[in-house]
Amino acid sequence: MHAHYARFQNRTEAGQQLATRLKPYANRPDVLVLGLPRGGVPVAYEVAKTLNAPLDLCLVRKLGVPGHKELAMGAIASGGVRVLNYDVISWLGISGTTIDAVAARELQELQRRDRVYRGDRPVPNIRDRIVISVLKPQQPASLIVAVPVAPPETCDVIRAEVDEVVCLMIPEMFYAIGLWYEDFSQTTDEEVRDLLARQSVNHRHSIA
Repeated sequence: MHAHYARFQNRTEAGQQLATRLKPYANRPDVLVLGLPRGGVPVAYEVAKTLNAPLDLCLVRKLGVPGHKELAMGAIASGGVRVLNYDVISWLGISGTTIDAVAARELQELQRRDRVYRGDRPVPNIRDRIVISVLKPQQPASLIVAVPVAPPETCDVIRAEVDEVVCLMIPEMFYAIGLWYEDFSQTTDEEVRDLLARQSVNHRHSIA
């Protein structure tokens, strides 16, 4: 029996719908919402606004195999997170030195993007907070991954790693994420910066 899903109008609507499922986390001083740039940030903004929580970023860079950039041998993320795909690494006999060199290059790009988006704002403290996010940062008290739409196998993999997964649509026939939105136009760097700054003001006013 296939569930019938209506498409999201855009990322804003997807975020608003996600926020209704995350209401138990509203108005808690220990909640932090992290968005994955660029497209995840408009979704995360709506969640943070509704929950009255601070919004920040979780940047991720793929570690591509040298000479075959599209083939991922791992990824790095904000906060020193490194995830490796050992199947690819052992299959191609990739050395630790090569992995470190690619990771160092991608770390530079990650830090550059972090400066572009965050400006002078400090990196948030994640320890012992409830993080609503897309990746496991350093020792949060609990981690909730919230996504508007994902294939079933992705949800299963994530569920094994985190405390809670909130996913509005889990279509058997996923195909491409853009098909589940009426408007899936690209989010710009300027929009990311604007949403971060806007939620910073919203949240400051709400706790003042």
